Amino acid sequence: MYITGSSSAALLRASRARFSSSLSSSLYSPSISRTLVSPHTHCSSSLIKARSLSFSTAFRSIRSSVPRWSHGFDWRSPAGLRAQVAVAPVIERFQRKIATMASENAFKGILTSLPKPGGGEFGKYYSLTALNDPRIDKLPYSVKILLESAIRNCDNFQVTKEDVEKIIDWENTSPKQVEIPFKPARVLLQDFTGVPAVVDLACMRDAMNKLGSDSNKINPLVPVDLVVDHSVQVDVARSEHAVKANMDLEFKRNNERFGFLKWGSTAFQNMLVVPPGSGIVHQVNLEYLGRVVFNTDGLLYPDSVVGTDSHTTMIDGLGVAGWGVGGIEAEAAMLGQPMSMVLPGVVGFKLTGKFNDGVTATDLVLTVTQMLRKHGVVGKFVEFYGEGMAGLSLADRATIANMAPEYGATMGFFPVDNATLQYLKLTGRSDETVAMIEAYLRANKMFVDYNEPQIERAYSSYLELDLENVVPCISGPKRPHDRVTLKEMKSDWHACLDNKVGFKGFAVPKESQEKVVKFSFQGQPAELKHGSVVIAAITSCTNTSNPAVMLGAALVAKKASELGLEVKPWVKTSLAPGSGVVTKYLLQSGLQKYFDQQGFHIVGYGCTTCIGNSGDLDESVSSAISENDIVAAAVLSGNRNFEGRVHPLTRANYLASPPLVVAYALAGTVDIDFEKEPIGVGKDGKSVYFRDIWPSNEEVAEVVQSSVLPDMFRSTYQAITKGNEMWNQLPVPVSTLYSWDSNSTYIHEPPYFKGMTMDPPGPHGVKDAYCLLNFGDSITTDHISPAGSIHKDSPAAKFLLEHGVDRRDFNSYGSRRGNDEIMARGTFANIRLVNKLLNGEVGPKTVHIPSGEKLSVFDAAMKYKTAGQDTIVLAGAEYGSGSSRDWAAKGPMLLGVKAVIAKSFERIHRSNLVGMGIIPLCFKTGEDADTLGLTGHERYSIDLPSTISEIKPGQDVTVVTDTGKSFTCTARFDTEVELEYFNHGGILPYVIRNLAK
Repeated sequence: MYITGSSSAALLRASRARFSSSLSSSLYSPSISRTLVSPHTHCSSSLIKARSLSFSTAFRSIRSSVPRWSHGFDWRSPAGLRAQVAVAPVIERFQRKIATMASENAFKGILTSLPKPGGGEFGKYYSLTALNDPRIDKLPYSVKILLESAIRNCDNFQVTKEDVEKIIDWENTSPKQVEIPFKPARVLLQDFTGVPAVVDLACMRDAMNKLGSDSNKINPLVPVDLVVDHSVQVDVARSEHAVKANMDLEFKRNNERFGFLKWGSTAFQNMLVVPPGSGIVHQVNLEYLGRVVFNTDGLLYPDSVVGTDSHTTMIDGLGVAGWGVGGIEAEAAMLGQPMSMVLPGVVGFKLTGKFNDGVTATDLVLTVTQMLRKHGVVGKFVEFYGEGMAGLSLADRATIANMAPEYGATMGFFPVDNATLQYLKLTGRSDETVAMIEAYLRANKMFVDYNEPQIERAYSSYLELDLENVVPCISGPKRPHDRVTLKEMKSDWHACLDNKVGFKGFAVPKESQEKVVKFSFQGQPAELKHGSVVIAAITSCTNTSNPAVMLGAALVAKKASELGLEVKPWVKTSLAPGSGVVTKYLLQSGLQKYFDQQGFHIVGYGCTTCIGNSGDLDESVSSAISENDIVAAAVLSGNRNFEGRVHPLTRANYLASPPLVVAYALAGTVDIDFEKEPIGVGKDGKSVYFRDIWPSNEEVAEVVQSSVLPDMFRSTYQAITKGNEMWNQLPVPVSTLYSWDSNSTYIHEPPYFKGMTMDPPGPHGVKDAYCLLNFGDSITTDHISPAGSIHKDSPAAKFLLEHGVDRRDFNSYGSRRGNDEIMARGTFANIRLVNKLLNGEVGPKTVHIPSGEKLSVFDAAMKYKTAGQDTIVLAGAEYGSGSSRDWAAKGPMLLGVKAVIAKSFERIHRSNLVGMGIIPLCFKTGEDADTLGLTGHERYSIDLPSTISEIKPGQDVTVVTDTGKSFTCTARFDTEVELEYFNHGGILPYVIRNLAK
């Protein structure tokens, strides 16, 4: 049965109506409480151990029998969102069960009423102050959120008093790497990670069926919001019709994917899909989905979220604890598996002083990123405080929080203060909701009031930055933490041309550095040289969520237009807002027309250039670059600039504030000293300098004040839940099991659970494995599993052509993540891959050691697999940095990789490797493949016990080679839970077996 058009809308309305009769909530968000469980039981967290399994199974069987949730209609009215509880036998039995569990809470004595100022109560909450423990007063605010969760869930069954004590005693326990339970209030997805997540859930249902169990046990038990934002590409730019043209192409390419996601939103409970064209996931989360404080059935508790995008941390700027996790880890969390985490250290980052004129939040975050990278914050929280906070808007804070993955932290947290409350009102949250949030956080001493004396917090380490020392800067050309001040940019660029190939080098011969390539662009004379800007993109939630930098950029465009400057027509300019609110305030201010005059037309509402969806350059520009080996540049207001990510032909990629993006687009080159050299010549024939087009802080503040209004947020997000015409017309199969199409090149049943039995396979070692790839430092998930365009000569391209897909319809790797056959072929397919086995040659190839053949990585891996030979990967420091990309672990697993031996791992990627059954090993301090004399031509054996109980987290493991060399590594199974996953062959088989029981 298929439902289309108005029938689909009717089905959605009916679903909403059914559910609204079964819930009670006073949240301001449209995502009204999507559980029937009091949060102190439903959100129970624990180590994933045997003690939780019987409870979880009983719990799931009750939960799966209730109707699915959906968004309410009155998106900000607490009264409109407060629904009636349905009186049905199953609900009554459920409530009796919950009441019994609630009475078991070890801290029920501190359950306290929160009174309303005018009488009555907001609800009840677990009072941290009622514990009368002086250690709690000194805890970082971010740790208090972990503590509240443990207390609220403490039943001495899933969460024990000992768990709570570990967190209270954080100052002493955090250096010891102790394990604590935590369960987030909700899960956030975007479509690149959401499609494979829904594919996995659908496949898990099939696996449950084959094991003779109930497939409906595979259902999200926590609210899941999926925002479709990663699919739009900048095919059309510099046109007033760009938005419609790009969306038409987006739906044409992704019709099957979008239909699949729409099926998922009906087939699975607790899942909402925000349609394409709505905005960027983290900006939507900040402006719309974030609760700050939940009020579920009268119980108040802090909002928290994990997301399958590393920049989920943006919500930390709103005082909501949130961070990125791997897709497979998020899937387990959806299915009720509690998260086990190491109690993190917290770096206190004190901000003092005020910005100088002309400095932006982007300049600040690039400075902070460089400082924290140098300090070392991997696996830690960073908490910002100090009198400098008074000068930071909420949007400024969100910009800093957004780039936590770039500085390496789990979170970059800003506790709630008056600026947070002002932002909540600005974005349309009701006065009653904001009053509830403030009252709860003040009562639980989780609110910062800078008008009151501050208690000195205990932090693991301290950093301090005077905002007066922040200067305009950009980062690049290949890494986000390689900051360059504008004053030093010209000299730094010339150093990069001179330096040998590396993160800060292109090795361009001196005699070629001044080369000028002349060509014809659409009938006009044009020229390029090293450093010429060919892409200038205002993109990414990092900056498009911040009205100050967006309107600041528009003012730069206005001043330039008035002086007679124009961006060269061969520069691909684009503006991709993170929500429709941006368009509203640009129109309100009257500044959008100046963006248009400079070619920065709105191209769509999604991630675009930031994730590599830059679209093609004009053929004449592409030819001029490739035929003359030009080091062309892209300047973007994004958060990542890894080599090969933004566009295959832009070897130099710089992160900059939106105003600087416009300035560099006007200059046409990064080879410029803005202080001394003119940007161009005005209509009066006079030179125009940077200072002539740069707005003052007062100018920016004035236009923000007059142009950014609460009604803009209300109207934008009321419209989101209605979808759009193309989305509403997508057909939706009505079934709980997915009908796989073997001919589909987008959605394919993955092989993860084929032949699976109820018995775990147990741990595995590695015997006589070959080295598939030998890497140096800073191999990112973009290198391992690229998200961008599919190269015409790649194994994935060959597969698509063989299946009748024209090259123009290849789409991107990110859009193909629902098909394991393509993604396996796309693993290690980055065109900028540097593999030591190739002796300096750059590209996605390797050497098949037994034969000596140079092959694509996929072909070599298949040759090893066919011969029954295991493989491993050697790597340097920061292996797997970048996006939280589960395919960077799934792909290697499908290629037959059994272990990765590296100097260090990025946090999420290491977890993903464990989740897919791959052994992560770390060289001992001071050692790596080079110091040990390893070439990658050896065969490697890793001896692990055959019984999981004999393996301990972080234990030493000996690696032996066939050349007689042996060395000791640390097994990076960091918790007992991860060992359980490894025992089962991965996290998803573990979940299936436990649900099937």
